[in-house]
Amino acid sequence: MGRLLRVMLFTSALAVGTIAQIVAVPAHHEDFQSWNNIQLTVPMSPHFDFFTRLDLRFVNDLKNLNDERFAIGFVWKPSNALSITPSYIYVDEGNPPGRFRLENRLSLAATYRFPIQRFGLSHKSAIERRERRPLKSWRYRGQLTCEKALPEKFISKSKFVISDEVFYDTLIGRISRNRFAVGITKTLDRHLTMDIYYMRQNDGVARPGDLNVIGTAWKFKL
Repeated sequence: MGRLLRVMLFTSALAVGTIAQIVAVPAHHEDFQSWNNIQLTVPMSPHFDFFTRLDLRFVNDLKNLNDERFAIGFVWKPSNALSITPSYIYVDEGNPPGRFRLENRLSLAATYRFPIQRFGLSHKSAIERRERRPLKSWRYRGQLTCEKALPEKFISKSKFVISDEVFYDTLIGRISRNRFAVGITKTLDRHLTMDIYYMRQNDGVARPGDLNVIGTAWKFKL
């Protein structure tokens, strides 16, 4: 486990460092934000779930609520290892240049969980269609996630989570963004789990794009 975490940390740091070196950005390109979401999942059958999610993001060093998102979708689980998630996301985002504010996003994601006993390792691939005026584009997102249960005497019913995600944008024809995150997932009861995490984003296109984020996620399951 320790060796895997070191490899993931090194790979993620290398990706972040490479993007940071390629793109020289001024100081105002940085921002400290808080991302918070609430998700409700309704099981429809043993292999099929419906979900809806609300995201609220506080930006400009936590001074403004300037990003609201609403998602709706389904999770199909043909096996214990594989899940497929089609979804629709509505984005209302304040943007300093004022060009893009409203976005309709269609996403198709597939997550594969590797058969490893001592810890959880998964890879998620997602294709997104982004409908924005005046531009439309496709984006690929690839995310590797590792989870490890924490000792009960430390934090009961909880897992340590580390992930790294890269974005490839067809609008610019290259990798535009990298997100590295660490956090804890805690099960509060059989219907509710809570995530709290820190995320570092490096982005050479968005303004601001280089972010330090403290996030929470409340996940309800009926």
